[in-house]
Amino acid sequence: FILLICKLLHLPLHLLYLNDMAKRDITQKGYEKKRGKLLAPYIPQIQDLHTEAVQAALAKYKERKMPMPSKRRSVLVQSSVEACTPPDTSSASEDEGSLRRQGRLATSTPYQGHSHPAVEHWFNRVIQGSSTSSSASSTSSHPGGRIVTNTSAHAALNANAAATALADLMAHTQLDNHSAPPDVTGLSERSSVHAERSQVASVRGVSRNYNHQTSVMETADGVPVNSRVSNKIQQLLNTLKRPKRPPLREFFVDDFEELLDVQQPDPNQPKPEGQQMSPLEGESLGVVTNWPPSLPAALQRWGTTQPKSPCLTALDNAGKPVYTLTYGKLWTRSQKLAYTLLNKLSSRNEPLLMPGDRVALVFPNNDPVMFMVAFYGCLLAELVPVPIEVPLTRKDAGSQQIGFLLGSCGVTLALTTDACQKGLPKAQTGEVATFKGWPRLLWFVTDGKHVVKPPKDWHPPVREASNDIAYIEYKTSKEGSTMGITVSHSAMLAHCHSLTQACGYTEAETITNVLDFKREAGLWHGVLTSVMNRMHVISIPYSLMKVNPLSWIQKVHTYKARVAVVKSRDMHWSLLAQRDQRDISLGSLRMLVVADGANPWSISSCDAFLNVFQARGLRPEVICPCASSSEAMTVAIRRPPEMGVPPPGKAVLSMGGLSHGVIRVDTEEKLSVLTVQDVGQAMPGAMVCVVRVEGTPYLCQTDEVGEICVSSGSTGVAYYGLPGMTKNVFETVPVTSSGIPISDRPFTRTSLLGFVGPDSLVFIVGKMDGLMVVSGRRHNADDVVATALAVEPMKFVYRGRIAVFSVSVLHDERIVVVAEQRPDASEEDSFQWMSRVLQAIDSIHQVGVYCLALVPANTLPKAPLGGIHISETKQRFLEGALHPCNVLMCPHTCVTNLPKPRQKQPEVGPASMIVGNLVAGKRIAQACGRDVGQLEDNDQARKFLYIQDVLQWRAQATPDHPLFLVLNAKGTVASTASCLQLHKRAERVAAALMGRLNTGDHVALVYPPGIDLIATFYGCLYAGCVPVTVRPPHPQNLATTLPTVKMIVEVSKSVCILTTQAIMKLLKSKEAAAAVDVKSWPMVLDTDDLPRKKSPQMYKPPTPEMLAYLDFSVSTTGILAGVKMSHAATSALCRSIKLQCELYPSRQIAICLDPYCGLGFALWCLCSVYAGHQSILVPPLELESNASLWLAAVSQYKVRVTFCSYSVMEMCTKGLGSQTEALRLRNVNLSCVRTCMVVAEERPRIALTQSFSKIFKDLGLSPRAVSTTFGCRVNVAICLQGTAGPDPTTVYVDMRALRHDRVRLVERGSPHSLPLMESGKILPGVKVIIANTETKGPLGDSHLGEVWVSSPHNATGYYTVYGEEALHADHFNTKLSFGDTQTVWARTGYLGFLRRTELTDASGERHDALYVVGSLDETLELRGMRYHPIDIETSVIRSHKSIAECAVFTWTNLLVVVVELEGSEQEALDLVALVTNVVLEEHYLIVGVVVVVDPGVIPINSRGEKQRMHLRDGFLADQLDPIYVAYNM
Repeated sequence: FILLICKLLHLPLHLLYLNDMAKRDITQKGYEKKRGKLLAPYIPQIQDLHTEAVQAALAKYKERKMPMPSKRRSVLVQSSVEACTPPDTSSASEDEGSLRRQGRLATSTPYQGHSHPAVEHWFNRVIQGSSTSSSASSTSSHPGGRIVTNTSAHAALNANAAATALADLMAHTQLDNHSAPPDVTGLSERSSVHAERSQVASVRGVSRNYNHQTSVMETADGVPVNSRVSNKIQQLLNTLKRPKRPPLREFFVDDFEELLDVQQPDPNQPKPEGQQMSPLEGESLGVVTNWPPSLPAALQRWGTTQPKSPCLTALDNAGKPVYTLTYGKLWTRSQKLAYTLLNKLSSRNEPLLMPGDRVALVFPNNDPVMFMVAFYGCLLAELVPVPIEVPLTRKDAGSQQIGFLLGSCGVTLALTTDACQKGLPKAQTGEVATFKGWPRLLWFVTDGKHVVKPPKDWHPPVREASNDIAYIEYKTSKEGSTMGITVSHSAMLAHCHSLTQACGYTEAETITNVLDFKREAGLWHGVLTSVMNRMHVISIPYSLMKVNPLSWIQKVHTYKARVAVVKSRDMHWSLLAQRDQRDISLGSLRMLVVADGANPWSISSCDAFLNVFQARGLRPEVICPCASSSEAMTVAIRRPPEMGVPPPGKAVLSMGGLSHGVIRVDTEEKLSVLTVQDVGQAMPGAMVCVVRVEGTPYLCQTDEVGEICVSSGSTGVAYYGLPGMTKNVFETVPVTSSGIPISDRPFTRTSLLGFVGPDSLVFIVGKMDGLMVVSGRRHNADDVVATALAVEPMKFVYRGRIAVFSVSVLHDERIVVVAEQRPDASEEDSFQWMSRVLQAIDSIHQVGVYCLALVPANTLPKAPLGGIHISETKQRFLEGALHPCNVLMCPHTCVTNLPKPRQKQPEVGPASMIVGNLVAGKRIAQACGRDVGQLEDNDQARKFLYIQDVLQWRAQATPDHPLFLVLNAKGTVASTASCLQLHKRAERVAAALMGRLNTGDHVALVYPPGIDLIATFYGCLYAGCVPVTVRPPHPQNLATTLPTVKMIVEVSKSVCILTTQAIMKLLKSKEAAAAVDVKSWPMVLDTDDLPRKKSPQMYKPPTPEMLAYLDFSVSTTGILAGVKMSHAATSALCRSIKLQCELYPSRQIAICLDPYCGLGFALWCLCSVYAGHQSILVPPLELESNASLWLAAVSQYKVRVTFCSYSVMEMCTKGLGSQTEALRLRNVNLSCVRTCMVVAEERPRIALTQSFSKIFKDLGLSPRAVSTTFGCRVNVAICLQGTAGPDPTTVYVDMRALRHDRVRLVERGSPHSLPLMESGKILPGVKVIIANTETKGPLGDSHLGEVWVSSPHNATGYYTVYGEEALHADHFNTKLSFGDTQTVWARTGYLGFLRRTELTDASGERHDALYVVGSLDETLELRGMRYHPIDIETSVIRSHKSIAECAVFTWTNLLVVVVELEGSEQEALDLVALVTNVVLEEHYLIVGVVVVVDPGVIPINSRGEKQRMHLRDGFLADQLDPIYVAYNM
């Protein structure tokens, strides 16, 4: 092709050698000099015609900037060891890299110093111009074709324009990350939810504002944003804002069957207009006198009458003939082997093989002689040879499927050579290893010393060709499964006959074979037909081609070969090396069979080859492309010139037409064309027709592309052992449009797509294996590869190392392109190349690429003789095992069948809602716990309205009763407190405070979990101060934990901090000063050594409504919220818990929770004092050094009731999962546990609680014991399982209905089902109702709405959510807009529903279960639907084994998914596609950004809840140090 360009542009050929010189031993300087000299005269006139179309297409996309993915430096280091060498060439199917030349590539020379950078740039491309005729190849490159429009002048002009345009494009596409991002938040349209958060954000920002940086900007949310990330997001939004093609008709039914958009066919698309095609008949098979009755008979004839005649010459890697097998030798050696196989191999005195048995032939590609002997030996012994590849490692691509094939064929014996047997992987015993999926094989070496000479009276049975199986050829399907195609003796003979006639083979001709002799054309021409005609085959091994690509041409010259059988790759390679030979002649060739002539690209190799070698005696008419398939064998072949056939044809076809399956000779659109050559006429004796690809095999119209079917005596017979598939493929009955079969003979499908052109010439435009049907249009993988290569070929990727396939995502095929990147290509270059490939494919094929991945050199799975193993590559892509080094996903462009965004319907009024529910017979969703009034417990409640009074009473009544027991990491008791001890310690604290503080002052308690915290809490109450418990800062992580302490102290207006000596030192340390302003701390007192003083008198609050304590907690959305707890609420809370859990002084409960807020604080500090039971306190931090601490304590103290957090449960599940046996030996027994409750403020995590139950079932834990609690800021304990009442129930709801705020119950295991577990029983005295978030009207049973709660232990209000009291006033006192409008409710901010179950409560009533779905603040509003982050995260975590954790949030309407990678960094980029796929499939959402981070980066709070908003701030401020950030286009 390059030559063609040179010819067209009148350039001398020596320019071509430049590239080669660059690869030889020429110094850089010398090369530059020589290059300059050679180029000087031509610089102004060079354009590259080959990539003209692609470049013209790219020029249209001038100013389109895409955000480049960001990558951590360590990931840039190429992961494969050999990455710096050119790819190991055994793999490269069309790869110049594989011509083992060391040295710099011409393209890597820097050209900044030149005055014509643009021209240089073009020139480089010309030198390397690949010869793939891309789908885009210019029409003028095939002058003189018959259906060709010759427009070379026009093309040249175009190329010129494209050149300047592209140079322009190159100048403008530098990605600049420096400009400040425009405001993308669009504040005007933001909903009130965001407005609520906007001031709060400053709370989240506080921790970072100590280190002011000038470059930090703030978003509308007040979040500091690093410009780099937001720039990229802005770029991404800009690319997404561009109007796409007009949207196809969308429809969507707002019933839950969310219909995906069905692509309506375009009414203007081209439709076939021709008549129905009539089947094409090949010429009749001529009768040949004395034609042998079978192949073995032919061998016998030549072996006995012409024993000296050469049959096969084998060459070594230097191209020297090693051995010539004569017909006499072949005959005698095959007989020996046949005799040995039948008579000398036995097992248990039975012969091992019987006639008809299958035998594997495992011969390397450089040993055709041994293969031929083995093949004919099997035929003579009436055994069925199954030739397969030599397994090199135990993990070869596709090797497992070969094993299945051997197993299904019942193969027990493998024949091989001595050298090959020695090279096979061995087991420890020294025998050949068993390969994965393979049956047990006996390996037999066929070399001379192992075979026996048959006795004089033994003769092999040489019979006439029958319908018995002669041999089995393997074939790998598109999906990667391997089938065995059986060929009968008669078909084998008939095929030899028709090939002989079609190719005009004559006796004793010489033929050069470059193909694999084990299968397809290499076997048909070089092993079977050659013997039929006593021809002499020169076999060129693949390994020789890699060292010397010219070897086959030299052998044609040396042996005056009349025929050569090659692939277009071999022609392409020889072009690159042809300057080495001046004195070769191809004049002897009468036929150059191009075995892959059916590949649309082969035409460019043929043209370019002819251009160069016409001067060496090659006649144009001897090039004979052919089409074949494993099933139908040879389908069509161009006849040699002496047969007087019509001249060859070329067709320039419109790609658009082809994608709709119709043939349109190129119209105005000059860019999107495919030029194809004919593959000659049908075979003698065959009938060919073209049928529709899908459904009933109707005959196609004359201008329609379909699958070619063949009916003849020389096709394969069946897929071995697969009758169903055999019927579909080998017994197709094509019918006319009226349904009448066209023939009584069955046809074989060839899996070739094509049509019959003028002069009965067959044209092939693609293969079924490479067919990708996207939105109803067909695309051919080979064409897409060609377009990708036309974008600066070979500069960044290896030619022939590109795989294109489609994966099914969201009910349509999506195109994936994977290429091997050259080691010297920079990140930016590769990204640039990738974005331009996307644009080129979009322009030329009008189809979007879903994913484009570059992998390090040499890492794609290889097919046996070069090329890429496509199905294995696809498999790796889907499993996340491809390990790319660059990925670009474009779901926004490709996915056009998402459901229509949901339009919010006008709300139904609350009154109509109630009426509707009444009419439907549904009750209003409300429920309550037991009535506290009837459960008055021994007057204690009346007597003691204040918790501190209870402590004083217990100190007098039961002074020595133990209340608390704190365990350390070793499991020993660290400290204890009885009623009196606690009272005394509290008195000391009160005495210390009373002199210094006023009543009502707020005091921050900064203590580690322990008795000190409890004692100082009661000390504050004794002194009339308001305690605020604060988690102490982490000494190893002051920078992030100390600002939070500071913030709580400031927001709570604490006038004093009580703490231990150690923490006091820490607060004032030098390290602390780096994080906060230590001078601004209020008074700090340490309580370690307080004097033993009694306080003068206890403080008595005037009313129970007085503030008792403040409870501060950071919500999951990152808002710091303190709630006010009155004395009345405190006592009511303790009473409810006491009743629900039946707590008495004689009980022991174990608590493994953080004691700083919510229910954890209440259980740790309040309940024991109120109810008198003993609490065994296990600080969760201690579990980090001893994971079994909590469970061992539960077992040791035989605890019936225990509480923990999700973090603790996770630590036990992960840390002790494999140690249950060891725990049993330590006598850990959990059968005592009646109820184990997880304290939570979220939807129950069913997966975690179930795996916990399952793991510890072995230690006696009852599966019914584990349950969850539910509380929130307005009421810390709404539900809690307790000891009585029915077990928690689980229901399955439809996740799609939830997005529409509806509950639809479904069966377990139905698609899109989501399990929801009840959050425990509603506590005594608590009433719950479900209200509509918008209308505030009550909802019916099983309707989703906001959970509202009314109870004596509701908090009385927020204590400053940072200046937003007004906004949040209605959180604590709100009323229904309809129905019961009197009760005052608190809004929890959580969505959920109530459902009346069939179970009965302790009171005998039917039990109402409360199901919490998720926090309203957390939900994501996308496409008009409401998503809960946890649902998306669950899907993502399931998508790959290395994803440890995941969090999602939205930013400017883009969904951002952050995943923690627990594995090697090279897996990071595998996750991008998997995450995008799973979210599309399961949630109908397009992921905007995928961020891969290290484990532990996603922040969680003490309850184990993800802090998604903190994560969002960290991401936008560029503080996550991500491994990889991918911006999906």
